[in-house]
Amino acid sequence: MQVILRQAAIGDEHRVAEIYLASRKRYLPYAPLAHTDDAVRSWIGSQLIPTGGVTVAVSKEIVLGFLAVSKDDRYGWIDHLYLDPLAVGLGLGTILLEQAKLTLSAPIRLYTFQENIDARRFYTRHGFKEIALTDGAFNEEKVPDVLLEWA
Repeated sequence: MQVILRQAAIGDEHRVAEIYLASRKRYLPYAPLAHTDDAVRSWIGSQLIPTGGVTVAVSKEIVLGFLAVSKDDRYGWIDHLYLDPLAVGLGLGTILLEQAKLTLSAPIRLYTFQENIDARRFYTRHGFKEIALTDGAFNEEKVPDVLLEWA
């Protein structure tokens, strides 16, 4: 499969929201969204994509996944990495993760839910180390999470 990575643009917000919502509902049923689907769609279009930190993975002119990154004064952050559930297992997650490593300077951190064993395995396989477990008090879903870091 040929994949092109590009910065998300105006017009991508509907597909990015579709991927986010479908992936969350399919793979994270234990962490229900803290916002309505419409609020998520609005946030993606008005806040997430305009940050400029969103990369989309496109094949045959269809967005199949996205990566959102940010930086603070100490770390690069992977804020979101989601794939269309029909595109899982095709190597797109690895392609997007490698893009994050190229875009951000080490150390790179991210949170995932403790119960998300597949994501934990994925990130560990790509060199991330689990450095802290939390009770979820600081995430919107209030679900225990894990902090991972790639140095």
